[in-house]
Amino acid sequence: MQHAFGTVLWVVCGASALAAVIALFVGRKVWDEYGKSRLVLDSDAGHEEAAGSPAAGRERDVEIRELIEARNALRRRRGEPALDPELELARLTAPQIDASLREEIRDLVIARNHRRVRAGKEPLDIEAEIRREIESLSEL
Repeated sequence: MQHAFGTVLWVVCGASALAAVIALFVGRKVWDEYGKSRLVLDSDAGHEEAAGSPAAGRERDVEIRELIEARNALRRRRGEPALDPELELARLTAPQIDASLREEIRDLVIARNHRRVRAGKEPLDIEAEIRREIESLSEL
């Protein structure tokens, strides 16, 4: 009886391996078409705009304005003065620069000014140059 068990086990394993190989060749077309329908997408990326694109920025601004209007409605119900949506949008979307980055930018501007003076050019206003550098970083 135990001798028959080993034989049956080998026959079942062999038949399973053979069936798997046959299924692999027969089902190749199924795997080639997998994900091609509209119900199963090939990628996770949707049709939204890229994060840094102007369209994404406009969409972000519209959503922030809606949130500001909702906050203003809540403030009016509480009897508080409403905020100017455009000023609040400008404040919320302004670049957030920490103190260490500001100091690094200041050091770079000062070094650039020293090079300008050595080259015989007039030095630039340091604070204006720092603001310009921060604005150029926010456009990235």
